Amino acid sequence: MNIKKLGHCCLVLSGGGATILTDPGFYTAEEVKSVQGIDIILITHEHGDHYHVESIQAVLAQNPHAVVVSNGAVAKLLAEKQIPCTVVGDRQSATVAGMLIEGFGKDHAVIYGAIGQCENTGYLVGGTLYFPGDAFHAPGRPVDVLALPTAGPWMKISEAIDFAKAVKPRMAFPVHDGMIVPSTGGFVATILQNSLKADGIAFSPLGAGESREF
Repeated sequence: MNIKKLGHCCLVLSGGGATILTDPGFYTAEEVKSVQGIDIILITHEHGDHYHVESIQAVLAQNPHAVVVSNGAVAKLLAEKQIPCTVVGDRQSATVAGMLIEGFGKDHAVIYGAIGQCENTGYLVGGTLYFPGDAFHAPGRPVDVLALPTAGPWMKISEAIDFAKAVKPRMAFPVHDGMIVPSTGGFVATILQNSLKADGIAFSPLGAGESREF
């Protein structure tokens, strides 16, 4: 699978005959305007850094045959904008554009009390890549490649390390890192690389605008 990172949690996944755009949020509003060849827009939850209506509309304008896939809460928001959505929630699945998408988890990780609480669904794409959104919910299934959140008000780095060790992928790369300044990104990557290599997990830094085969 080829993975191009537009920024934060917005990725372009290409493989298995389908091209998927994940979590087009406000961090990548400019980058998604010209993206073409998209079959699926996959959204984990409704927060603005993952779900940005104007970005979704821009992508659909360029890719009118693309199918939006998300959970029930996001589907309700999209319905208000007359945007159809294929609902895949916790323990549900759908095959879209020939790609199997499986959903895991229900809740956004706790920030503080009820702040930011919403439905969050992690997605296993093609039985290969797990994209958890804003939660450390393990799918209980073999995962080859893990999109690993590395920063945010709902997490600390030790939780990311423990989550990766629990999921046990072959490889992991960083997402949810739009708030990390470049000078800090290398330090975070070094911590993750050193902490995961003993468990046989290769952590591969992937910056905005970069692409790589996983």
